[in-house]
Amino acid sequence: MADSIFTRIIKGEISCEKVYEGELTLAFLDVNPTQPGHTLVIPKKQIDQLWDLPDEDYLALMSTCKKVAQRMKTVLGVKRVGVKVIGEEVPHAHIHLIPFNSAEQFYQRRPAEVDPDHKVLAEMAKKLAF
Repeated sequence: MADSIFTRIIKGEISCEKVYEGELTLAFLDVNPTQPGHTLVIPKKQIDQLWDLPDEDYLALMSTCKKVAQRMKTVLGVKRVGVKVIGEEVPHAHIHLIPFNSAEQFYQRRPAEVDPDHKVLAEMAKKLAF
């Protein structure tokens, strides 16, 4: 299987706005966020579907999601952090963490892809980074 865009990010071939990195996981900002702070959490092992991850990687992924979500709530002052597992766009298991205060914010559709505002993303990553 060819390296996914996420594997290329892990290898440092593509840059990202990193929020957290563990031995088995990486969390970074989505470049096309539905809400400010929208973060992707991925296992470092490239496996297409979440449910196919070995238990160790799955548990590490969920543990990272919990850490990052708690930090998002504290730093961003939101009521909730929602979880979405879509698994359609990139053949690499990943979880979307979306900070929100209302159902409308959580269910908002992804905006049309535009060039990311790297300055805004960098500022948000600095706020959320561990």
